[in-house]
Amino acid sequence: MSAYRIATIPGDGIGVDVTAEAVKVLDRVLPGITWTEFDYSCENYLRTGQMMPADGPQQLAGFDAILLGAVGFPGVPDHISLWGLLIPLRRAFGQYVNLRPVRLLPGTESALRDRTADDLDLLIVRENSEGEYSEIGGTHNPGKPDEFVLQESVFTRTGCERIIRYAFERASERSGRLCSATKSNGLIHSMPYWDSVFDRVAADYPGVQTRQMHVDALAAEIVLHPDRLDVIVGSNLFGDILSDLAAAVTGGLGLAPSGNINPAREAPSMFEAVHGSAPDIAGQGIADPVAQILAGAMLLDHLGEPAAAAAVDRAVCDVLAAGTVRTPDLGGTATTTDLGTAIADRAAQLVDTLTEA
Repeated sequence: MSAYRIATIPGDGIGVDVTAEAVKVLDRVLPGITWTEFDYSCENYLRTGQMMPADGPQQLAGFDAILLGAVGFPGVPDHISLWGLLIPLRRAFGQYVNLRPVRLLPGTESALRDRTADDLDLLIVRENSEGEYSEIGGTHNPGKPDEFVLQESVFTRTGCERIIRYAFERASERSGRLCSATKSNGLIHSMPYWDSVFDRVAADYPGVQTRQMHVDALAAEIVLHPDRLDVIVGSNLFGDILSDLAAAVTGGLGLAPSGNINPAREAPSMFEAVHGSAPDIAGQGIADPVAQILAGAMLLDHLGEPAAAAAVDRAVCDVLAAGTVRTPDLGGTATTTDLGTAIADRAAQLVDTLTEA
């Protein structure tokens, strides 16, 4: 096995709790990882006025990957944490793909009636570097009766084409079905342009069955007919909203991982749970570590360690299916550490077998 240097940013709240469990699991399946922890967080912002130092990206650039905990803390507005840490790192490292697999895990229940794991297995590909998440704009005539704000979206040909092409590649590897989220009936410039790029790229993938749905109708489709969907591609805003919705109906945000991917591998990719920092339960030992552990599995797969990644993924499924070790959100009484240890022990049992296979 290769030796890897991985940076951890535990962040705030339960991000610290669940990151410790993910590190424990990964150490059991891939010995020799060198971990370096960085205290980039909202609590650091309250102390220093910065989420991370100005040279934060340079400090992280030499690592093979980044494992990020949740960020968010009372007294720090969400836009501070987003624009002070997450978005700068995503853009500095060319992580233009936000990859969010959402599925119904064994031993868990969907919020949707009578839905099974076969119905709920989606891959959401979210554009991660431009779109609606733009700094262009501002407040004008502040404090006056004619005060207004202007928020611009940015859709470039390069940005749209590369994320849509990435989604077509993933769809080709899965069921061959891809749905694009749009809103071209209401957003007169950006979404018709997005649609035109989608159509142009689709011509290169005649074997992929495509759909284009307005984002509101697509949200309803996720709830009413998730079995009709497989891979979904959307802009920064639409992908963000749809992936949280999909995670909620497949068991909750505590079970959903994500990756911020640099497909060219020219810089480190960053992996994190979808859930927030939940500071109200931090340090109590009741947070569910599954999402962060599965983010660790995505990290291993990205590094080219498929056997270790598969061991972690299967261990999560085996432990949840057994049902004896569950955190309170899953109806059990186990602690964060209990569940993390059970998954680590099972993954260690599996990894040699999978490596030999």
